[in-house]
Amino acid sequence: DLLNMPVSELEPWFIALPDLLTDFEREASAQLMKEIQSRLRFLREVGLSYLTLNRMSSTLSGGESQRIMLAKSLGSSLVGSLYVLDEPSIGLHPRDTDRLIQVLKELRDIGNTVVVVEHDEDIMRAADYIIDIGLEAGRKGGYVVWQGSSSAIHDAEKQLLKASSHSYTIDFLNGKERIPIPRYRRPWNNYIEVCGACENNLKNISSRFPLNVMTCVTGVSGSGKSSLVSRILYPALKKYYNGTAEHTGAYSNIQGSLERLTDVEFVDQNPLSKSSRSNPVTYLKAYDEIRRLFALQQLSKQLGFTPAHFSFNTQGGRCEVCQGEGTITIEMQFMADLVLECEQCHGKRFNNDILDVRFLGKNIYDVLEMTVNQAIEFFSDIDSAMTTKEEQNICKKIIKRLLPLQDVGIGYVKLGQPSSTLSGGESQRVKLAYFLSQEGSRPTMFIFDEPTTGLHYHDVSVLLKAMNALLLNGHTVVIIEHHPAVIMSADHIIDLGPEGGEDGGDIIFEGTPEDLIKQTNSYTGKALAQHFG
Repeated sequence: DLLNMPVSELEPWFIALPDLLTDFEREASAQLMKEIQSRLRFLREVGLSYLTLNRMSSTLSGGESQRIMLAKSLGSSLVGSLYVLDEPSIGLHPRDTDRLIQVLKELRDIGNTVVVVEHDEDIMRAADYIIDIGLEAGRKGGYVVWQGSSSAIHDAEKQLLKASSHSYTIDFLNGKERIPIPRYRRPWNNYIEVCGACENNLKNISSRFPLNVMTCVTGVSGSGKSSLVSRILYPALKKYYNGTAEHTGAYSNIQGSLERLTDVEFVDQNPLSKSSRSNPVTYLKAYDEIRRLFALQQLSKQLGFTPAHFSFNTQGGRCEVCQGEGTITIEMQFMADLVLECEQCHGKRFNNDILDVRFLGKNIYDVLEMTVNQAIEFFSDIDSAMTTKEEQNICKKIIKRLLPLQDVGIGYVKLGQPSSTLSGGESQRVKLAYFLSQEGSRPTMFIFDEPTTGLHYHDVSVLLKAMNALLLNGHTVVIIEHHPAVIMSADHIIDLGPEGGEDGGDIIFEGTPEDLIKQTNSYTGKALAQHFG
């Protein structure tokens, strides 16, 4: 029974328990009560009061797992330790960010060092010291642009000007650069309505999702956002348009202008493919054109190479020792597997005959080692005197396939980078780029679950431009999000709450961001008012 209670109920239960015990029981359990109450308090302070103690670890988000580790560290009262956290604010509503900051400060104050990789403005401002890495991402990054105390941010701009440098982070913190709020909200008439949603903590609610506009579903952690969108809306629409879907959560019916859409896509942060040979350039089908280009070269024709010889998925041109992986994995029985560079191809994935084939001085391995930005430059700068008309046309097709990756802000990723090494946010943006590359696609509802995870403010502005491109193509966008700038960029907002767990699951507000700011009973409205009011 206790394990099935959320922390928000369990904590007061244990606080009240000593009053129900005998003197002997109270004395015998005093230390236990202190430890239990302390750990439950830490779970509440890191914003996890809606979780039950028997929740499966595999169902937790990355941010939730990190915050549980934080609560564990606080409970152990370690001192003299170095804590490194990678974006602990993931999945956290702005209401709970202050709690997280207090927890991090408490870790610091008892004698520890805390290093946080973070994009959240409030956490950056609360830091004692900031190290900004840049200037850009990928090959244009890797430098310490600025470092100093957070109180010196206002002087940072002058220091950067003297050094002929620039920092997107400093510009945003100083208010010099901001994500612009749209001047108007897109009007809508047609919608899809979910009726009688009562999955998990949802309180038999009905909600309308407008078509051809951007809708943000907001609310504190555990308020029911994922239950409504991921467990009901998406599988119900998938079943309607495709006939099959995963288990749909509890609801009565779905109605509205269903005929105005033809499909629904959930753009999540899962890896692009389970195959270790999958990469962004194969996902967007640009590699098909690159293989065609190399098969057209004179040496390929002499040796009888076809486009298939330049694939690392089929025999013929790939290194057969590593089967096109570039690495050899040695399984260790009781330790992590060892990944070593292939001794035959030295990580180049193809045999020497294939690597001898060159296009304008570059072989297939050289092209795969290019970043998206480098590849677009390379295939754009084609000398017509040195290439045939057919080669020029293929180069144009390659650029066309790669441009969406640049448009969603991941031009720094290498063409041949394995999908398994991409972050969740990068995988999500590769999928978004794929949909942007589809011309003449039918009206679709695209659902995103916290697409700003791992994104800097500058990247968020690029992402919003890509979202707008989807809307211009006649699609519909639904986003589960906590980021204030994204919420303010939406045309319609569905705010759930007021709290998480049992105290959530109600619709607090539906309407425009301007009206949400006026809602005093909404934590999201208060957060927006603080940033934009």
